[in-house]
Amino acid sequence: MCGIVGYIGPRQAYPVVLKGLKRLEYRGYDSAGIALIHEDKLTIAKKQGKVAALEESVGDMAMQGHIGIGHTRWATHGEPSDRNAHPHRSASGRLAMIHNGIIENYTQLKEELRTKGYRFTSDTDTEVLLNFIESIFLENECSLQDALLIALRRIVGAYCILLIDEHDPETILAARKGSPLVIGIGKGEHFLASDASPIIEYTKEVVYVNDYQVAIVKADELVLKNLGNEKQTPYITKLDMELAAIEKGGYEHFMLKEIHEQPQTIFDCLRGRLQPAEGKIVMGGVEQYMDQLIAANRILIVACGTSWHAGLVAEYLIEELCRIPVEVEYASEFRYRNPIIHKGDVIIAISQSGETADTLVALENAKEQGAIIFGVVNAVGSSISRLSHAGAYTHSGPEIGVASTKAFTGQLAVLTMMALKIARTKGTIDDNRYHDLLHQLQAIPEKVAAILEQTGEIERVAKKYADAHDFLFLGRGYNFPVALEGALKLKEISYIHAEGYPAAEMKHGPIALVDENLPVVFVATRDRFYEKIVSNVQEIKARKGKVICIATEGDTIIPGMADDVIFVPDADEVVGPMLSVVPLQLLSYYVGVEKGLDVDKPRNLAKSVTVE
Repeated sequence: MCGIVGYIGPRQAYPVVLKGLKRLEYRGYDSAGIALIHEDKLTIAKKQGKVAALEESVGDMAMQGHIGIGHTRWATHGEPSDRNAHPHRSASGRLAMIHNGIIENYTQLKEELRTKGYRFTSDTDTEVLLNFIESIFLENECSLQDALLIALRRIVGAYCILLIDEHDPETILAARKGSPLVIGIGKGEHFLASDASPIIEYTKEVVYVNDYQVAIVKADELVLKNLGNEKQTPYITKLDMELAAIEKGGYEHFMLKEIHEQPQTIFDCLRGRLQPAEGKIVMGGVEQYMDQLIAANRILIVACGTSWHAGLVAEYLIEELCRIPVEVEYASEFRYRNPIIHKGDVIIAISQSGETADTLVALENAKEQGAIIFGVVNAVGSSISRLSHAGAYTHSGPEIGVASTKAFTGQLAVLTMMALKIARTKGTIDDNRYHDLLHQLQAIPEKVAAILEQTGEIERVAKKYADAHDFLFLGRGYNFPVALEGALKLKEISYIHAEGYPAAEMKHGPIALVDENLPVVFVATRDRFYEKIVSNVQEIKARKGKVICIATEGDTIIPGMADDVIFVPDADEVVGPMLSVVPLQLLSYYVGVEKGLDVDKPRNLAKSVTVE
């Protein structure tokens, strides 16, 4: 959710931090702020609204200093406002702090501080935590570092914090639990951020800070400690991200760029793994735990949002190809439901960011109970990737648009390869079917590219229905999760109410909504359910509904029935979702653009939900 940036070194910190905040805008936020130290004086500027509003409010202020921290806030405690924006200043005025996460016992801490005479100028848990640290610091006459360690052992909740002291302009203190933090290592300088996007411009050497670690960061020194004040060895990782990947590259929006990148990102996901000529799929993580995967009595898939829809597709894939029972769970429900987990159960965690709070907690609980954790993530070095026993990266590259597109198709590509590899080893798929699906999968990037040549037609359809108040998305089998994903994309991007349903459930309620004003989107590609979908289309048309169909090229029946048709290349139903979802991504994009909305940063949404 929120974004954190910090800098210490020879450069002027303000432009580095400001640019970093702009790089993190995609995460979703409602206010922004910066704190700098110059000549032993702490300066804070913060503003409700976009980073541009902060920049404008700063105006001609002297924002000098070689140490600075910045924040984009997504409101949790307290409404979006200037006074609730970060950074917060401590009661003494000498400390400033930014914080991602939620402090669950802040009410108790606040009352303790009030009895000591502390008064608060915001509604945030962050100001409480800051003053709690300061109270320990002043009352015990200890170092600020020691006060931070003591405070962190007392608090309950999630956090990533950066803390500076105007009496020590040579140090940034940082700590994390449950909210990401990466530190970039330069020559005599360090960069801190929630993810690598603000750092890649300056260095490719980074350290991913682990939970319960504190970083003491100086221009020429980085020290990591655990909460017991014991030094830890920083592990330096090389970023494989390029600066061009986080820029628009001539596209009007990141979302459109990322939709159009899918032929390449799917190819990158398959490259080196999928080898149809040799009849092989090479996936080291799967091979390492193949015995456990084959022997599993069940596989649990935990995810949120778009990743949950990818998990639903995986349920069809694994049960059909591998003959292993699969349950797909919302991570937010799974973590609180006290689920029954047996030693040896396999849990597949799917997450674009690898930092989704609910998914992380669910995995920690399951791992403690003896489950094998397999991560499917996009972000290299993320918390889920480090928590998992094994896994597979999707190699989709940075996804800046809040609504996930290329990450979803990358997840489907990985999950399809996993299912095929397990099925081949287990002997639940015959040779002809196996080799055919390898070649079908190899052809997906080229077929996605063919769909992207139809953007003009998809834009025309979007403009036609942009004023609708509701949409219904219907599909069967593998295309039911695609219908759910299409509905979610439209809701996220256009703010139009949309529902996804299995087409067979249409007559069990949703058909009551159908009239001449309701657009109904059918994912109606040629598969084993085709004839039934055709019957569903006829039922909607009989009730004067407006029908939009995603159909297979060469189909002569659907065009005679539907009001609008968007064609996709022919493909086996196992790999078909990677094709049929693309027109739905473009449909939602063009509807949002037609309505004049910010499709890259939809209201109220955050890219990575790192707090509950």
